[in-house]
Amino acid sequence: MTLKNLMEEMLPAIEAELKMVVSSPGNIAFPELREMLTYHLGWEGEGAGADAQGKRIRPLLVLLCAQAAGQDWRRALPAAAAVELLHNFSLIHDDIQDQSELRRGRPTVWVKWGVAQAINAGDVMYTLAFWALQRLEETTTAQTVLRANRCLQLACLRLTEGQYLDLSYETRAELALADYWPMIQGKTSALLGACAELGALAGGASAAQQAYFREFGIKLGLAFQVLDDWLGIWGEAALTGKSTESDLVSGKKTLPVLYALGQQGEFAERFQAGPILAQDVAEVALLLKRDGAEAYTLEQAGRLTAESQEALRNAVPIEENAASLRELTGMLLKRKN
Repeated sequence: MTLKNLMEEMLPAIEAELKMVVSSPGNIAFPELREMLTYHLGWEGEGAGADAQGKRIRPLLVLLCAQAAGQDWRRALPAAAAVELLHNFSLIHDDIQDQSELRRGRPTVWVKWGVAQAINAGDVMYTLAFWALQRLEETTTAQTVLRANRCLQLACLRLTEGQYLDLSYETRAELALADYWPMIQGKTSALLGACAELGALAGGASAAQQAYFREFGIKLGLAFQVLDDWLGIWGEAALTGKSTESDLVSGKKTLPVLYALGQQGEFAERFQAGPILAQDVAEVALLLKRDGAEAYTLEQAGRLTAESQEALRNAVPIEENAASLRELTGMLLKRKN
């Protein structure tokens, strides 16, 4: 079965699982508090719909890994809902910390309900993630639930550590290339690693297989972030939907920027001279390229992609069983256009 066919089955099941957790009056007693969550998840309010919901990549990864491990993917639905809720908890809080007024083209929760209530809504989303995970006992075993809880708790710790580094880097004048990797390992790849591991766990994989699945997800997350950094400077905004000005104008310490600063060349001189304005972006991107930053970034993306695929081969030796995961990898990482 192709990834497209699987997604047609999996995505409605993911939404149904999420709605069972979030929309139940038994879980959230107060309608307005529930509305904050259903709004953020893209189900209600102005602009609600598929675009407002996002792609649900993380829960899809959980289900595809469970299937690749040899079990019915439906066993992993509670874990799929849990990781999506945890991801959205982080988004609600990130929007507050970054003072982002829009999320997927809609006003963010803090803009609509205020900072204090948005923090509270994020806390509820976090709590519901672990509530959702408990239903694994109905589809797997109590021992699996214990291991899944440990996995998700560790991922949340790493996720918030990554956010700590990201925020602290905003006020640090001197950063080295080595500072980049711990930040994205926490902020981006930790949860993807947990998604793959949770799917393998629910799918009955051995401990050794689970470790390979986790490595696959971690390397996939690293490759995704590195490529995202490339897109933020050299991608085609009209095709990707990602601005090629914001990263440089905001002074974001992405991989190309940190690499080029370390080269002490033309870009470093320009970066230290003062803020980069929108009209300067094309010229600054050229300086980055001259200092080798684009080539280095694409090289790292290629290396991490290859390492993720090697880990997947170790996790799922039968190629046919890994086909949908390879297709998902291609969808996430082949985003130059």
